[in-house]
Amino acid sequence: MSFRRWLNLFIFNLFQLTVSILVVFLVIIYGLDIGHWSDILTFQVIKIPLYTWLIAFVIVVSAIIASILTYNTGRDYDAIRAKINWLLLNKYSHPIFKPTEENGQSNYTEALDQEIEALRLKMVQMSKDLQELSAAPTFVGEDTKDEIIEGERLRIARELHDSVSQELFAATMMMSAINSTINEDENPTLKQQIDRVEDVIGSAQTEMRALLLHLRPVELKDRSLSEGIEHVLTEFNGKVPIDVVWQLDPKVQLESGIEDHLFRITQEAISNTLRHAKAKRLEVFLTQTHDHVQLKVIDDGKGFDVSSVRQSGNYGLTNMRERVTSMGGTFSINSTAKGTIITINIPKT
Repeated sequence: MSFRRWLNLFIFNLFQLTVSILVVFLVIIYGLDIGHWSDILTFQVIKIPLYTWLIAFVIVVSAIIASILTYNTGRDYDAIRAKINWLLLNKYSHPIFKPTEENGQSNYTEALDQEIEALRLKMVQMSKDLQELSAAPTFVGEDTKDEIIEGERLRIARELHDSVSQELFAATMMMSAINSTINEDENPTLKQQIDRVEDVIGSAQTEMRALLLHLRPVELKDRSLSEGIEHVLTEFNGKVPIDVVWQLDPKVQLESGIEDHLFRITQEAISNTLRHAKAKRLEVFLTQTHDHVQLKVIDDGKGFDVSSVRQSGNYGLTNMRERVTSMGGTFSINSTAKGTIITINIPKT
């Protein structure tokens, strides 16, 4: 990038000097009527034509001026570019934005730096407004929208648990009893078929647990965000055929509405892993820095094509992305045949 900047400045100065010298010679030859073009072309200095000296002079001076300008503007340019990049990453409190007492900036660079700072303050305020709006309840009549949705989800989850989940458990018990009475040597085909049926019922139970997690999520109540996530993971650890590990920073503290959004997103991500990933390991990380909170959910499942899922309008992923956007954060998914990584960054305001 520095070489490109130097090259642009070199070409610009080369053009300016060449035009200036041509103007001077035009004035000398035609304005003052001194000499002719042929005289100038044949005139020599130390047995070298004058035009050769002029060409060398223009090239050298242009290179020197371009180098000086590149050196003087390079640091300011790189600093401004870095600030813009950090703004794009929602890192509004990065140390690069701290005021310094450095002198030597041009008026243009100083003015541009002030405009970037004004933009940063506006983005910080917008992020605060977004998080406040996201955390505020939306009323539909006397109840909030979340309360209405939560009540309906609890009703469906209760019916699933009392009917389908219990029947799946009973079917598991019956298949185990039948399996224990079969002689594998006498009926190998029947034994294999029953084993397959047991596997199908086991998969259905895992799917049901994931659905119940999605429909009947545990509330944070008086828990912190890290405590709520740990409670959910502890509930499922050992009950599903997946190794669940986590590392949660207990110091993470955000506005209650924002923590609730992150908690729901975590439940959604866990539910998706249990239902679709066919993973053997699930990892959840919750960390924070001075300017943002990061939630990362990693599995070693079969992965999926992110672009095709996005085009199909997958409800779960769309819901997570919308929640993160409403908080002024960033949401990214990296999925391959070796697993999926969901990374969420929420700015601290």
